Amino acid sequence: MLEPKKGSVCPARLAAQHFELLPINAMHAAEVALLPDHHQDPFDRLLIAQAQVEGMTLLTADRALKPYTVNKIIVGAKRLRS
Repeated sequence: MLEPKKGSVCPARLAAQHFELLPINAMHAAEVALLPDHHQDPFDRLLIAQAQVEGMTLLTADRALKPYTVNKIIVGAKRLRS
């Protein structure tokens, strides 16, 4: 069996970790159009829309997503003040 390139998506590895792919559908796309313009990154906006439509929690390190009304967990190291 050939090993996939490092960093590539391998269905067997995803399944072994109990990950499921979430295809983009029309409801997700329609929800993007309804989002406020807090953040202009189209991929981030799609992730927010998917989380809203699917009732999922979004795990992110991007604090720019904080203003959105969606279940989210913002992770990452906090900066120390000098």
